[in-house]
Parts: sequence; C-alpha cells; structure tokens
Amino acid sequence: MKPQVVRECSALHSLVKSLHLQNLRVGLVPTMGALHAGHISLVKESLKNSDWTIVSIFVNPTQFAPGEDFEKYPRTLENDLALLEKENGNQNIIVFTPSADEMYPKNFFTYVDVAGVAKPLEGQFRPTHFRGVATVVLKLFNMTQADIAFFGQKDFQQVQVIRQFVRDLNVPVTIQMCPIKREEDGLAMSSRNRYLSADARQRALCLSRSLKRAKAMILEEGIRDRATVEAEIREILTHPKHSIDYVAIVDPETLLPQEGAGIQLPVAILLAVRVDDTRLIDNMVIE
Repeated sequence: MKPQVVRECSALHSLVKSLHLQNLRVGLVPTMGALHAGHISLVKESLKNSDWTIVSIFVNPTQFAPGEDFEKYPRTLENDLALLEKENGNQNIIVFTPSADEMYPKNFFTYVDVAGVAKPLEGQFRPTHFRGVATVVLKLFNMTQADIAFFGQKDFQQVQVIRQFVRDLNVPVTIQMCPIKREEDGLAMSSRNRYLSADARQRALCLSRSLKRAKAMILEEGIRDRATVEAEIREILTHPKHSIDYVAIVDPETLLPQEGAGIQLPVAILLAVRVDDTRLIDNMVIE
C-alpha cells in the first residue's frame, strides 16, 4: 500500500491532531530524501515504537552554505515512495514532502542558533550548517507533534545538537539515535555515496578502516595516547586525492577533547574527509 503523501502543514496538523485524539503514538523520521537502507532502518525502528510514522522528505536549503551541493543533492521522490511502500504493510506511514515556500514562507526571519556542541568540528568547517538543521528540525517537531524522533548515529554531532536544543527549549519529544548502517565492506551508508566514482568508492573505505584500527589500538592493544591513535588514523586516511577536514577524539557528550593526553572511555572518534570532491563523515563511539 502506498503511503499517504502530505505536502501542506495545515493538512499535516489535521492528521496529527486526529491521531493524538485517538491516543496514538507518533514517530518522526526526518530525511532529505534519496533514501537508502540506513533511512529505512530508522523507519523500521519507528514502526516498532510508534503507532504511526511520519517520514519527512525535504532538502533543506538553510543547512547548505554557498558552494555546497544543494543544487545537485539527489532528489529521488518516486524511488523514495517506492521504498516506503514496501514498509507500509499496516498503512501507517505518512510522507511529508513540503515545498521550500511551505517551510520558509515570505518574511521568514526566525532561526535556532545552538551553541555548545554545535561549535566544534562541523561547526568550524560549516559554520551556518547547524543553524539550518536546528531550525528545520524544530519546525518539523512542531508540525508533526511527534512523541519520538529517530536519527542515525552517522550524523553523531547533529544528534547531539538536536538533543541540546530539545533540552534547552523543553521540546516534548524523545530523541532516539540508531546505529550506523554500513555496506558489507564497511562504508557508512550515505545519500552522497552516489557521487563517488568506482575508484573513489573503494578509497572511501579508509574511513571505516581507520575507525576499526583505532578501536583495536584502544581496546586490544591498550594504547591510550591520543596523539598516537590520531596519527595512525590520519595515516590510513591520507591519499593524494583526499583532504582531511578533521580527526577528532573527543568526549561523546561535549565533543571536546578530554583532559590530558590519555584517552578515557567512553570516547567518540569523528572523521570528516573529502574523497575527491565528495565530503564524507563517519564516527565510532568506543565504550
């Protein structure tokens, strides 16, 4: 059964109101479309934990800086709907696909600016990114009135930013972070993977390989010197056609380096690497 498609906020409000009047639990999976198995894993989790699942598909212009890939970001709505149709056995998926004018009407001036966990890492390399993310996600929370929202760990910092503003602004939604979905060879699933040539796709495996090596160094070999682990990661990532934005070994809550030179568990390792012209991120939390 094809999922119900809603394009206007007013129609979504009416649907959600009727669901809540029936004491039904609403889950939200925010996406920018170009769905893959990673997104579908979030949908499956929402279907398990909610009576109804809203999947938003909206390529959000405010989280792209000038020169980034907003214009070429893949838009595959028909394929996305076909994938969701396979999961819609109980006919309880709603797809929300608003236009940019619906999300950002004329004379739109209000944005959400998160400090703290939004400032390092992605915040340094993409300084306007989380302002756009936080704004659109808060709008989606308000539009859907979701009880629980599902996000993938691949966007680890993004999840921490969302958790931050949910706490700070008393937003009545539970945030659930779900594990990274990987291809069989270890590459983290991403809509941007389709940009990679066959050669670049093979080289991109260095991200997951470096994280696996770091985990072995820390847990199996007992190496706790941050500089030593970081140097090993960088060596694995280095290639003439690669550009490393950051390798960060940080506290999972603050995303700041831990005190001293030693690694204390739990620790998060976050990477951002440009493979040819495609910027990829990956991470691992080591308990």
